[in-house]
Amino acid sequence: MKRIERILLKIVIVQWLCLLLAQWVLLYTPLAPYVAKVYEYEGVTTNEKTKTVETTVDQLP
Repeated sequence: MKRIERILLKIVIVQWLCLLLAQWVLLYTPLAPYVAKVYEYEGVTTNEKTKTVETTVDQLP
């Protein structure tokens, strides 16, 4: 059990370091303007409302 706990702890530490590195790249490097455009392509930053279509699920008899 101790071995699994050590492996999980190492995985958590590596993921935390990757998160910090990714945040640093997005905030403090010249790459930020190029990477930040991904949000524009996905449409996350727009406040437009899209039409929604309500559907009904067919019920079996």
